[in-house]
Amino acid sequence: MKRAIVVMMFLTGIHHAALTAGMSDSLSTPGAVARRFREAGLRDCEAYDLLSQLTRNAGLRLSGSPGSEAAIRLTFSMMKKRGFDAVRVESLMVPRWVRGPVEEALILKSGKRKAKSLAVCALGGSIGTPKGGITAAVVEVRSFDELRALGDRAKGKIVFFNRPMDPTLLNTFEAYGGAVDQRGSGAVEAAKAGAVAALVRSVTLARDNVPHTGAMHYDAAVPKAPAAAVGTLDANLISALLRKGENVVIRLRLSCETLPDAPSGNVLGQITGWEKPDEVIVVGGHLDSWDKGTGAHDDGSGCMQAIEVLNLFKKLNMRPRRTIRAVMFMNEENGNRGGKAYPKAPGRAHERQIAAIESDAGGFAPRGLSVEADSLVFERVLRWRPLFASLNAGDIVRGGSGVDIDPLVKGGTAGIGVIVENHRYFDYHHSANDTIDKVNPRELEMGAIVQALLCYLISEEGLAVEPASGR
Repeated sequence: MKRAIVVMMFLTGIHHAALTAGMSDSLSTPGAVARRFREAGLRDCEAYDLLSQLTRNAGLRLSGSPGSEAAIRLTFSMMKKRGFDAVRVESLMVPRWVRGPVEEALILKSGKRKAKSLAVCALGGSIGTPKGGITAAVVEVRSFDELRALGDRAKGKIVFFNRPMDPTLLNTFEAYGGAVDQRGSGAVEAAKAGAVAALVRSVTLARDNVPHTGAMHYDAAVPKAPAAAVGTLDANLISALLRKGENVVIRLRLSCETLPDAPSGNVLGQITGWEKPDEVIVVGGHLDSWDKGTGAHDDGSGCMQAIEVLNLFKKLNMRPRRTIRAVMFMNEENGNRGGKAYPKAPGRAHERQIAAIESDAGGFAPRGLSVEADSLVFERVLRWRPLFASLNAGDIVRGGSGVDIDPLVKGGTAGIGVIVENHRYFDYHHSANDTIDKVNPRELEMGAIVQALLCYLISEEGLAVEPASGR
């Protein structure tokens, strides 16, 4: 009997050693792992140091730009230096749009009113104006329906789209969704009405004159009109002048243009799973950013958090059961070529992508997880709520996960997005305000800690939940 007990204890010890794969006894429970991730992360806040390097050494990272190529080299070096497995760049071609040196808008002098320079920036993908600019009277609308109702009155004009984000909504991402169609489709709708250009109120709740750029698109069946964003204070000024009955005439000059596609790539590094190396958990963000600010929140934060996730595993000498892979996706902002290329890369054929985690809402304090998967996966993540609640991130909801990982999700991978405090994000988003000084080191690190815990739980327990059997 004693011999049987000794043998059982010996076998149990082997099984436990395999499960923990090099972890100390203090890391033998999920709660202990959560605590150790928190302690190791907050002690050094290395995600912030990484982000400082990225914003300082790569800076503006619009796809195809010298900054984006510097970011590829830098993040490759970061992962090699930390001893990650299979660090590599997976090549792809990306769009190449350049802003150019000229971005000017001027309300021309009228009567006793002096000429007034406006704070504007070209929208991403816009054509430029003729060298001498476009000069036209302005007509203001707050919706596409209102524009269509104008009939011929928009012909030859600059259409000024002035629908603000709804400040009464608690979730600023919902408010953003209610206004961003003007930016994306405004130029097309303006051209359909015979207008010569589109001027769009910056999609932000900030009250300043820092214009916010972002992607727009054209329709091959509609003539192209240039499009620019204007700061919210100047948007209010234009609106006030029009309400007074003034004839507001603006001269707009933009030197932006689209160049041929350029070579680029996604950057990958991983910790290979000890038991199921071909089952992969992706954690990442997009390495590209708009060419205003340095993309600290959007989305340098998500990328550096992904590197820090793997770094925390290394620090605690933890080898996961399944492979955890950090992916720096390229070209989310104006094409999502990186997100689309990742599932199709040659190395994917023999792998099973079981989960994809994305942080692309800024490096603010994490508050929970948004799960884009079937009800069984959602039930599994819900069971972990107390662990995330211990990190003040226990809000587990059904919802979208992320643009970069959307192609994976459409292919059947469970997608999970990080929910963060959102009140400040759109103050910085796509603007010159998005710089490292707007990022809090502890909040940024907590996002990495939450994702590390999520990767650990998925790696050790999987995501499948067996349906309850009846008796």
